[in-house]
Amino acid sequence: MNNAAASRAAAAKILQQVLQHGRSLSQAIPSETEHLEANTRAFTQAICYQVLRQLPSYEWLISQLIEKPLKTKVRIVHYLLLVGLCQLRDMRVPAHAAIAETVEACIALRQKNLKGMVNAVLRSYQRQQEALESQLTELSARTPALAFNHPGWLLKRLEKAYPDQWPAICEANNTAPPLWLRVNTKHHSPAEYLAKLEAEGIEAYADEFSAIRLAQGMDVTQLPGFSEGHVSVQDRSAQFAAHILAAEPGMNVLDACAAPGGKTVHLLEHTTDLQVTALDFDASRLQRVHENLARMQVTANVICGDAAEPAEWWDGQLFDRILLDAPCSATGVIRRHPDIKWLRRADDIETLVELQGRILAAQWQLLKPGGRLLYATCSVLPEENILQIQSFLATVDDAEAIAIPIAPQKPGSKDGPESSENMGWQFLPAAESGDGFFYFLLQKRK
Repeated sequence: MNNAAASRAAAAKILQQVLQHGRSLSQAIPSETEHLEANTRAFTQAICYQVLRQLPSYEWLISQLIEKPLKTKVRIVHYLLLVGLCQLRDMRVPAHAAIAETVEACIALRQKNLKGMVNAVLRSYQRQQEALESQLTELSARTPALAFNHPGWLLKRLEKAYPDQWPAICEANNTAPPLWLRVNTKHHSPAEYLAKLEAEGIEAYADEFSAIRLAQGMDVTQLPGFSEGHVSVQDRSAQFAAHILAAEPGMNVLDACAAPGGKTVHLLEHTTDLQVTALDFDASRLQRVHENLARMQVTANVICGDAAEPAEWWDGQLFDRILLDAPCSATGVIRRHPDIKWLRRADDIETLVELQGRILAAQWQLLKPGGRLLYATCSVLPEENILQIQSFLATVDDAEAIAIPIAPQKPGSKDGPESSENMGWQFLPAAESGDGFFYFLLQKRK
């Protein structure tokens, strides 16, 4: 079987793993594409991301093209049809190639007998495309889940929290994100690194906080100085953490829930002579922390442990600063992980809020009097963010809110936080800017 058909088969398997078996894209893609060439892997990934961004629309189209759902033993063909529709509808693939290679993928999926059916369904869409898309548009006007390609429970929460902004949030969630870079200023200033990019013919610009955005995506390992630690990939919104925490030389700093280590490294880049402990519960993800530390040529004390249970790993030394990037719904980074829309469930939020509360209370006990803790999430849901902080402040008598000591553009502007209520920052995802992110700075009274 050729690479083109193999890529379609791999995409179908990935979608089945996510939608039928509940695996994340980050788990499924590597296991199903390791045998493919680099450019073919990129194509496969692009199909999967696009299908998951527009899943309700694709599922409706399939429901119009087949008489009844496929049985479990041949369910993989359902996902292959999604792959085929994606190419015809949203990818720059000639129709004859899209259909032929998708049909050929049936062989790799051990569904040779269904090649005729796959061919018939895709050609039927090709003939009826204009009429079907017109019907879909009309139906979407009456069906928010179709119009915005989000699950109903999430739409309701977004509309309640952001009555004016929720359509823009959904639109941003359904677009491919920009590629943002953080320059290691120990090697270059942002202006100097921009000059290096220009010399390489790579179009980019820096925002007012020196985050660099590439005009087009690329293999980041080909960036000037990447392997030497001169630059890292990090979303603009996430780059504020080290600046807000404002650790000083000689301080003892904890990065709780640290994997994959981007913020750990930034702390060490931002301030010299720090004692940094990087903690995470997932031993497999800590490997990424070690890799990032090695590439950036910095060191930290890396510990596998539960942030909610410090007694299992803490040595009794209080911390001057704690960065708590808490486990959350990740509803602020859906554009980077579109599988979140379909893997996350409404009742997950209550469980996450309870876990966040336990971790925050446990971490607070590790902070020196006068020390500061930065609570952060990549969520846009108030329950995980400002309401979580309000609940904490209501139950702890030695904590006070601190105004964040740096200021992006005014709240509500294109690149600033949407809200600074009670001194916290809530960024919302924006197509041309950063991800959804929440920050709140707390100080322990002496």
